[in-house]
Amino acid sequence: MNRRGFLSLAAATPVLASDSKLPHYKIVSKYKSVPGQGMPGKYPGQVARVHSDSVLDEATDTVNAARVETMIDDGMKLLTGDPDPRDSWARFIQPNDVVGIKVNCSGAPRIMSSPEVVAAVVKNLMKVGVAPERITIYERFPDQMRTVGYEKYVPSGVTVTGIEGQRGAILGYDPDTYVEVDFFGEDDTRSNMIRLVTEKFTKIVNIPNMKEHQAAGVTGCLKNIAYGDFSNVARSHRYEVTNTYSFIGTLASVEPLRSRAVLSVMDGLRGVWHGGPFNTDKRFRFYPKMMQFGTDPVAMDHLLLDVIEAKRKQEGAPSLWDRSRSHLWNSRGLDPQKNHFIREPGHIQYASTLGLGVYDLNKIHLKAVTL
Repeated sequence: MNRRGFLSLAAATPVLASDSKLPHYKIVSKYKSVPGQGMPGKYPGQVARVHSDSVLDEATDTVNAARVETMIDDGMKLLTGDPDPRDSWARFIQPNDVVGIKVNCSGAPRIMSSPEVVAAVVKNLMKVGVAPERITIYERFPDQMRTVGYEKYVPSGVTVTGIEGQRGAILGYDPDTYVEVDFFGEDDTRSNMIRLVTEKFTKIVNIPNMKEHQAAGVTGCLKNIAYGDFSNVARSHRYEVTNTYSFIGTLASVEPLRSRAVLSVMDGLRGVWHGGPFNTDKRFRFYPKMMQFGTDPVAMDHLLLDVIEAKRKQEGAPSLWDRSRSHLWNSRGLDPQKNHFIREPGHIQYASTLGLGVYDLNKIHLKAVTL
């Protein structure tokens, strides 16, 4: 489907929350915003997209690392207009920065932030003068990261770490920076930000995937940077009616995360069109073979919705916007006609009301190339 088809599909979809009465959020943070930095960043409403059929061999599921590097170079130049990709990276990252690379490993080892993409990002950070010792690749759960083995793809000195040594461990989270909200009468009503974000990183590069999510609709830039940087977040979708609609954007808006997340490089080499985010069943895997670049997570995720919607339509699956209870199903099996939750893809538009980006398709400028 071409871009016009994508946009007409998205324009026809209503934005509906599960409940017009939103939860009451208490945000506690001593950090202030950095003017002109972070989300929606230097390029609000702008998305660069690069596609290449040769970047991945579907038969062997093998990634062409050299092609990935070319795609990243071209995507960054397309986003910023610079003739040299080093100048593009230098708009966001300086040699004295301490950089966190937020990966997504929830579908590993099949669907994750591809190590070839992560390695290419590290290489570009080093080209603008960032020492390997000032770069950290991180995710909440180390057991998921171990299945990928990022350390085998990056230079010595780069840190690869998971925040929770054991599930539920709290030492890696900042006790003084949190969002408090009671969703379902749960015992623990706080979600704390990762200490590395508050105490160490000066910049964050977000590397999400292209995945359907059974509660949020999609896992893209917003969900990866929000749920991936706070503790105790899965409680938002304990039951079929979820709070992902407002929780994702609320978390992403908290400082210093909002100001330090300066760039998103969306890995769309592989994708998941149903059963996300943890599904590794190859029946629901597809290969967009594209990458998206931007500073505006709302604009990028709106275009991601189009990609997932188009694939689901091709497969005869219900729309992400379908709120019919007839599609609810509590079995552990995977049926593309059924789902565990009423999805909330409207979380992307809600995030725009918090100033995190541009949702209106008429104001989103997509610059796309095919290699």
